[in-house]
Amino acid sequence: MTIQFSTKIFPQADLHNVKTLKSGLKTLLAQATDCLVLAYSKTDLDGIAGAKAAKTKSGLLAELDQFLSGAVSHAHVLGDLGVAQASICTLRADKSWAANAVKAKRVLLICLGDLHQASETSLYAYSKVARAGLKALSGSSIENAIWFAPSFKHSKSKNAIAQEVRLTIQYAGDQAYRFGVRQPAMKFKAKDKADTFKHLIFAGNDACAKDLKLAVDQGSAMVEGMNLAKDLGNLPPNICTPTYLGKTALGLAKKAGLKVEVLGLKQIQALGMGSFLSVAQGSETPPQFIVMRHQGGKTGEAPIVLVGKGITFDTGGISLKPGEAMDEMKYDMCGAASVIGTMYSTGLMKLKKNVIGVIPTCENMPSGKATRPGDIVKSMSGQTIEILNTDAEGRLILCDALTYVERFKPKAVIDIATLTGACVIALGHVHSGLFSDDEELVRGITKAGQDSLDTVWRLPLDTAYHEQLKSNFADVANIGGRPAGSVTAACFLSRFTEKYKWAHLDIAGTAWKSGAAKGSTGRPVPLLVNFLLEQK
Repeated sequence: MTIQFSTKIFPQADLHNVKTLKSGLKTLLAQATDCLVLAYSKTDLDGIAGAKAAKTKSGLLAELDQFLSGAVSHAHVLGDLGVAQASICTLRADKSWAANAVKAKRVLLICLGDLHQASETSLYAYSKVARAGLKALSGSSIENAIWFAPSFKHSKSKNAIAQEVRLTIQYAGDQAYRFGVRQPAMKFKAKDKADTFKHLIFAGNDACAKDLKLAVDQGSAMVEGMNLAKDLGNLPPNICTPTYLGKTALGLAKKAGLKVEVLGLKQIQALGMGSFLSVAQGSETPPQFIVMRHQGGKTGEAPIVLVGKGITFDTGGISLKPGEAMDEMKYDMCGAASVIGTMYSTGLMKLKKNVIGVIPTCENMPSGKATRPGDIVKSMSGQTIEILNTDAEGRLILCDALTYVERFKPKAVIDIATLTGACVIALGHVHSGLFSDDEELVRGITKAGQDSLDTVWRLPLDTAYHEQLKSNFADVANIGGRPAGSVTAACFLSRFTEKYKWAHLDIAGTAWKSGAAKGSTGRPVPLLVNFLLEQK
């Protein structure tokens, strides 16, 4: 299932202004829609109570009650109109509404809580409100809804509405996602019935019209990128091979206005990517090296480069993984999927910045040709690497990609990888691990995570950890033992990033879910999109 997002502007519809409240409600209620979605606060609820809190009934709910022939006050008497944040109440039309020119079939009321409390006005608090509203819209006969965005404004911040709208679209897209919708070859009996809810209209007024339209366009593009990232992650590894990723990237060239180049085995060999090739050599499936360019900025402007780990299936190689849950190693290319998804979103948004996505992709398989523990390989940088564990392969393909991107003279480089189980132990499935010594880059990524609630947590890169990577036979070993496994992995990568600003995102705990909820999350596409949007 897919969901459509659009905007509708009602110039004078301001529900926060006493003078325009009545006329604004009249305009909104006159719209032919399956559901009109409005937010109210504790103050509005006090206004409809009219007893202890106020001498006379006043405010949003009181005025709405007049149009809906007492339906709001009746719901309040029944206890259906809650004061707790994210409380919902659905009012269904009856014959009396028509007399007041109300064409909305339903009115969904969602409580914002007490806006005088700081804890009730955070973006996280709004996320609970948005999720509650979207849940109420799905799973019923509602096909379309008008979401009056200004009524949800949770803070006085200039971009509050834009933030909220992008987040709402992000959650709506997540809720609507069904695997196989965009994959005609994947025919199977759907576990869940397709939702009837298909169209969410974000309504606003003149004060927010420009910001609202832009936010809807950006959010819609972001969801498309998330859906693509999820699809790629969820596809079985016999279909989503390195070749498939290359063809997918090429298919986005016309669709999103990207310039795409896919390098094959001989070209990778010519570049001297001995570390990358050491991982690929155990598989009969050839490696691919994908370069995606979005030229939206000025000519010569330094690009932001995203590098995604693309191990389309990870057996561990000769250092074979246990059989339990090995099927989930198809998700070891979620870094690559997130880069492809983000590049797709960037192209659809026509972002006025230069962005480059680079993806080294291959399988890590055991065979007579596979790399052995103890082998020494030479990276593109010229550094030699002693491979102590072939299951620490992600860093081996990334290091050559990180050397390759030097040619772009980047403004900043962010690599994204399902790199270590140690990061899952450290952070669970809540935050992605963030590693960087560049404070400006850390601040930017952290803020982007907060704005999208696709959050990160910074972990150290102290010089002392490099001691664990010493080798008696090469410049560096590919593992540093069990202690601080995610940190030493990041330290390994840092050796290949000295010529530019760099950050590493370990998404091993956030890229997919296991068990009954098994599936790709699409993270960190929201984080990356928000980061790019904020770049000057």
